[in-house]
Amino acid sequence: MNYAATLAVLVVLAFCFPLSVRLGAQVGVPEAVSVSVLGALLTFAAATFLVRWQVGRYRRTMERLEAARAQVRADPQNPRAYFVGGEHLGALLLRLDRRREASEVIDRYARLGGARESEIVALREALARAQRRQRRAQGREA
Repeated sequence: MNYAATLAVLVVLAFCFPLSVRLGAQVGVPEAVSVSVLGALLTFAAATFLVRWQVGRYRRTMERLEAARAQVRADPQNPRAYFVGGEHLGALLLRLDRRREASEVIDRYARLGGARESEIVALREALARAQRRQRRAQGREA
């Protein structure tokens, strides 16, 4: 759903909510019950939308990850095989919180002849940041 459609749904809901409460009050349903039921329905709809969106986003990320892995398996000596949709396989793994696997991919990529030094440095910095975040999180848990 795009931005305009989301705004349209919100406008419709904002318009219908007071009308539903007023209609319920005319029929004899207490206003508190109408508000509670409509609020619960809106919360349920929002939660459903959010969960579906997160699952779809995760599924697309996993598809990109599998596509990148397939590219690397097909041509492991080609530095461009480590990229899918403009994103490096190591960065994708870091976003999925798979630091060990990302570290291995970044090391393999760094050993390739055609790999750009700036990309290698950026990936190693991202890996170092992820490891620092993990250490800080573990320090707070202890």
